[in-house]
Amino acid sequence: MTSTIAIKKSLTDRNLWFERLVAVLALLNLCLVFFDLTYIHWRDLYLQVLPSITQAYDPIKGIQPHPETQNYLNKVTELEEQVLQAGLQSPQVENSLGELRLLSQQMIEDNPFDVANKSGTLAKIKNEIRLRTNQQSAREAFNMFWSQAYLSQIAWQSEINFFNLHIRTLINSNYYRDIDRFGNFISRFWLIDLPFIVIFALDFLARTFYISRRNPDLNWLEAMLRRWYDLFLLLPLWRWLRVIPVTIRLYQAHLLNLEPLRSQLNHDFAISFAEEITEMVGIQVIDQMQDAIRKGDLARWLFHPETRKPYIQLNGKNEVNAIAARLVNVSVYDVLPQLQPDIEALMQHSITSTLNQSPLYQQIQNIPGLNHLPHQLTEKLAHDLSDSIYNNLIKALSDPVAAELTSRLITNFQDVLEMELQKNYNIQELQTLLIDMPEEIKINYVKNIADSGVEKILYEANQIYKIIYR
Repeated sequence: MTSTIAIKKSLTDRNLWFERLVAVLALLNLCLVFFDLTYIHWRDLYLQVLPSITQAYDPIKGIQPHPETQNYLNKVTELEEQVLQAGLQSPQVENSLGELRLLSQQMIEDNPFDVANKSGTLAKIKNEIRLRTNQQSAREAFNMFWSQAYLSQIAWQSEINFFNLHIRTLINSNYYRDIDRFGNFISRFWLIDLPFIVIFALDFLARTFYISRRNPDLNWLEAMLRRWYDLFLLLPLWRWLRVIPVTIRLYQAHLLNLEPLRSQLNHDFAISFAEEITEMVGIQVIDQMQDAIRKGDLARWLFHPETRKPYIQLNGKNEVNAIAARLVNVSVYDVLPQLQPDIEALMQHSITSTLNQSPLYQQIQNIPGLNHLPHQLTEKLAHDLSDSIYNNLIKALSDPVAAELTSRLITNFQDVLEMELQKNYNIQELQTLLIDMPEEIKINYVKNIADSGVEKILYEANQIYKIIYR
């Protein structure tokens, strides 16, 4: 038994390490994808900080030095060598300066920076030269900058240092990028991406085979869909979508903790979903009730039970009748005995008020010695009447004949009530009231949900889950 557990633990650890290895490879591939996607945008930064990266990666993006701007920089380098060898006033330097003036005019007219979408760089170069020479026109500024008179007057070394520090860097950032036969820029990133895709494809097939073996009811397509997010690792397009499978794999390999985010997303989704469902269900029930009232279904359901659809009774009981009978029994046997003193007081007051209107009763009260007799008589009469009514009620509940008479009374009452309620003015008034009342309930129902939300319900549910799992 111990050896079996050890073997299972060893297999689990081995699977975890394999999951982590593949997850790290996927993360590395994703970093390369984002590097490739952002390389053109950040190339100038790489060129200044880590020029070796641009030397290695430019061929992958089909980037070459632009012939025109590169020739311009080569002429400047040649001019520096001529000045060192023959001096600034030599004829060779004058010829080189003339060529640079001509190349500067061509650069302004042709804009070789446009192919690389770097026209802003050319604008910056022209602005730097204008500020340096204090000229309004870039053409005049270049003509002045590349002249023996200007370089002799200002100092050759300071001006060439300015050019190498500010202008050469900007010109050197320009490039020419090859275009394929479809008119798109060349990118050979697929050469880097292909080994990763092969590894991910083999892993995907292995996982699909494993899932199909564990679930024989699934075909290969259904097994593949179990790992649908891994398909993004195999697509040569929209590579940025690989962030989805990479994030999931890092989470499954226990290299990334997404539990707080997952809990918050579930919390927000549950609140939003529960609130909308609760509102829709409540509103739908009330709307159906209002429709039933408008169509007269409620009256038919109450007064003509034979028209109802077949209704399933549990335990062989009609709960409505049982509840009504229970309420009657509780009222007669438990409630009325406790209310009998109040009933006697009310009946005595009614009898006394009636007798006070009689002249004979008033004369008896004026006879000495008999003035208390009417009060005693009314008290005795009220007590006897209440007892008689209460005893008759109890006998009626246990007497079959009384029960039959009561049933007939209820039936007649129902018939008369139905006849009266079916009169137009009664129907219209009751329908209006019964429709308006649910409408108010609906408005306040939704308002209460919107005000209080389902945060409390969700909190109680979480507490219950904690108790269960604890």
